[in-house]
Amino acid sequence: MYQPLIAMKYNILALFGILTFVFSCGAKEGNVQNKNVFNEMESNNKSMEKKTDTATVGGGCFWCTEAQLQQLEGVLTVTSGYAGGDTENPTYKEVCTGLTGHAEVIQVTFDPKVLSYDELLAAFWQAHDPTQLNRQGNDVGTQYRSVIFYHNDEQRKIAENYKKRLNDEKAYDRPVVTEISPLTVFYKGEEYHQNYYNQNTSQGYCQFVIQPKLDKFKKVFKDKIKKH
Repeated sequence: MYQPLIAMKYNILALFGILTFVFSCGAKEGNVQNKNVFNEMESNNKSMEKKTDTATVGGGCFWCTEAQLQQLEGVLTVTSGYAGGDTENPTYKEVCTGLTGHAEVIQVTFDPKVLSYDELLAAFWQAHDPTQLNRQGNDVGTQYRSVIFYHNDEQRKIAENYKKRLNDEKAYDRPVVTEISPLTVFYKGEEYHQNYYNQNTSQGYCQFVIQPKLDKFKKVFKDKIKKH
């Protein structure tokens, strides 16, 4: 049986009476205690060899993380999908049961000459609460886990070192518990999940859950936001 929240998400889009729930839905970003580590970990040596690079991360509902990371200068594409599970070609409804082992993730293609992997991770970690593993706000389950799926050993080392420093320097008031695992297969999500916020900005969930997160994200990363 699917979690009640999944059905409620669809109702939010049409029913004004659920707005009280919407205001409380979704995760608050982690309580950042020490911001210096984020600045220090930004890479000064951006790769001049690769034209593009790819990162795959999950931080709760992929509608939110997609909308936030799309804003960064150097991000070329963001695709919502599923990774980390055992079921082949999972559907959204299957993933929402929590039984497939998959997490809702976004796969980001970016220009490493403009945006380093370190900088992308800094944005990812501040876009959600990485001190919660299998939930973000009222979204509960392993499908909403905080996770980095690395594509190569270089990404693994960067992610593990970054996470260690966040914890050693107590960047948050609680330990960062983000899972760091190798990417095996990424499954693109259904088409209606792609570019979700931009396609549905007038809907309740977008206005009252995603928009506040997006506004805060733009303020934190104002120097790295795309100039439209």
